[in-house]
Amino acid sequence: MSISTLSVMVVEDHGFQRRMALRLLAELGVARVFDAADGEGALRLLEEVPPPDVILVDLDMPGMDGIEFIDHVAQRRLARSVAVVSALDPALLNTVQTMARAYGLRVLGNIEKPLTQAKLLQALQGYEHALQAEAAEEPVEVTPELLRQALDAGEIGPWFQPQVEFGNGKPVGVEALARWRRSDGRVVRPQHFVPVMEREGLLDRLTDHMISEGCRWKRGWDREGLRLNLSINVSPATLADSGAADRFQHLVREAGVEPEEVVLEITETSLMADAARGLGVLARLRLKGFGLSIDDFGTGYSSLAQLSQIPFTELKIDQGFVSGAKGQPRKRAVIEASLDLARKLGLDVVAEGVETVEDWQMLAELGCGMAQGHLIAEPVPGEDLPAVLGRWRRPE
Repeated sequence: MSISTLSVMVVEDHGFQRRMALRLLAELGVARVFDAADGEGALRLLEEVPPPDVILVDLDMPGMDGIEFIDHVAQRRLARSVAVVSALDPALLNTVQTMARAYGLRVLGNIEKPLTQAKLLQALQGYEHALQAEAAEEPVEVTPELLRQALDAGEIGPWFQPQVEFGNGKPVGVEALARWRRSDGRVVRPQHFVPVMEREGLLDRLTDHMISEGCRWKRGWDREGLRLNLSINVSPATLADSGAADRFQHLVREAGVEPEEVVLEITETSLMADAARGLGVLARLRLKGFGLSIDDFGTGYSSLAQLSQIPFTELKIDQGFVSGAKGQPRKRAVIEASLDLARKLGLDVVAEGVETVEDWQMLAELGCGMAQGHLIAEPVPGEDLPAVLGRWRRPE
């Protein structure tokens, strides 16, 4: 899709700012443009025209402010995406964006005033990139029987995303991420099949397979002189099984790997059905030498309680805090506090979602230990990992 084919609505009460936005859109070749001076007028117009691809909206408007307007747009599905044009407090803007995403509205971010052609172009290109990403995520039929067949056929297994040290850029680990590589060549991401597996009681089987296959690949890289720790996600349902610790130890040693080389990631927002048993399993896993990582740290409400109860060895900073943190003081403050806490508790730290050189430089300045994200590499099949790491170069 070309930017010139987009339909865009401008909602801005300031006449000069609105005319400026319309002029810049025209200069970019956008022909289908609508405008309104307030939220009420914009809603009336949206009832008469096809849903625009992008709405550019100011927040501080008389009458219906931009926040209430976005709420209406999101709940009534009156547009495909929204970008906030404002110079207000970044914390407030972040809250509004989070609200819109929670309603399922595509959010292109914040465009800081004064509006320029470069800022506007970047936002509209973001819409194109979002469409491309969604096109790659076309719906796929997922049934319990298809998943069982896929597991039997070995179609579901680990892909690997590298983790590297900030200090010298050295690759030190990989996270194993489940992918379904179908017989027709399509690759299905876990959010499309893991919920079905959870409902059908297949997560234990998937976890065991991920451990076995992940360790098999790791052992192969070891023989080639590529020594990497292996991180694997573990579900709360698995941790409710009192035999999990012994089973995991058997699986890794059967593959020729020691538990000390494997980190098990537990999402902090997960709730255990049987807390006593879950804590016992985690304690036994740690006793056997496995590393324990608290994943998506800071996204739940029990972070400190989890850290006080469970013998974690690693903390993973959620990508939601990393993205845009360089220009958002509150996100940066969360990262700084997490790093300080980790240092005091003697935990290793991995920052997820490192996608830009700016992300890398900020986290390096703050003293973060390891990075994971698309700047280094996207998840790849095991056979491609050595070549991917061979091309990796630490940002200067």
